[in-house]
Amino acid sequence: MDALKLYGVRDIRFEQAENPVIQSANDVIVKVKAAGICGSDISRYKLLGPYIPGMIWGHEFSGEVVEAGIAVTNVAKGDRVAGCPVVFDGEDYYYKKGEYNRSDFNTAIGAKRPGAFAEYICLPSQNLVPIPDTLSFDAAALMEPSTVVLHGLYRTSLSVGDTVAVVGAGGSLGLLAIQWVKVFGAKKVIAIDIDDAKLAIAKRLGADVIINSLQEDTEAVILQHSEGLKADLVIEAAGSPITASQVFAYAKKGGGVVFLGIPYGDVTVKRYYFEKILRSELTVWGSWSNVSAPFPGKEWSDSVHFFAEGKINTEEIITHRLPLSKGPEVFEKLMERKELFGKVILHP
Repeated sequence: MDALKLYGVRDIRFEQAENPVIQSANDVIVKVKAAGICGSDISRYKLLGPYIPGMIWGHEFSGEVVEAGIAVTNVAKGDRVAGCPVVFDGEDYYYKKGEYNRSDFNTAIGAKRPGAFAEYICLPSQNLVPIPDTLSFDAAALMEPSTVVLHGLYRTSLSVGDTVAVVGAGGSLGLLAIQWVKVFGAKKVIAIDIDDAKLAIAKRLGADVIINSLQEDTEAVILQHSEGLKADLVIEAAGSPITASQVFAYAKKGGGVVFLGIPYGDVTVKRYYFEKILRSELTVWGSWSNVSAPFPGKEWSDSVHFFAEGKINTEEIITHRLPLSKGPEVFEKLMERKELFGKVILHP
């Protein structure tokens, strides 16, 4: 089968790979219909390289069941599914408590076992979530980043009528977060990014205020649009070492900050920002992964429901649809940043 394999930093190859086979009674083989490129994929391509050289890459996908093990009951041949990428290579205290996202054995496909940038993938049946016929495969491939956002929001105290600031609003996580906080009942959403084209998309997806942080005093504009109080909740979705420090200045006293983005670099917090945690008595939530009990969790069932109801717009987020063979080329274009890239969907 065709596949994209990551061999090293900026070394991804379109090659042949062996088709997966059923190895246990609970295994399912899925024909991948759509696979998304994640921001973490870009960082690993640019900076870190693979866990295992030559591993089939990718972890955001949807597809159709083509074969199922004899013990599988939740899906059947022909079912349309979204794939939860979280797999486990052991059990520990947190796993046994059902806190799967905290387990040290929590890993993702594309890391230590074959991923979704391929024609076929094999996963345990519990990792497959049925999707309705009305939901496109491309949209369902965004189910995974959606669940990352939801997992973080479920950890917060977000409530109806809140003002929410989304930092890194132009990325997939940010654009999904803008829509999800509206579903949660946020009264005002302030979108912050450094790209005007992406801020325009944020506006179309429901942001009430947009701020280019390279051109405006972000803290001052937030004050202006929050009756001088700042945001009840700040969502850090950029994964930037710079914004990971600045976000503490955007929350109101007694407010909170939730971290969704992964800063691939050391974070240095200036005294001004750090004192906001203390003097404003902020609550800070870390968020990791996208699963809960019963596995894979309400992050997935709720995403399916609201995607199917049309409450989450994915068409504005997807900017490129390409054949899998274009993978090496598009990753290099992502490095060049000469054109607007949102979510890139690869079709095996």
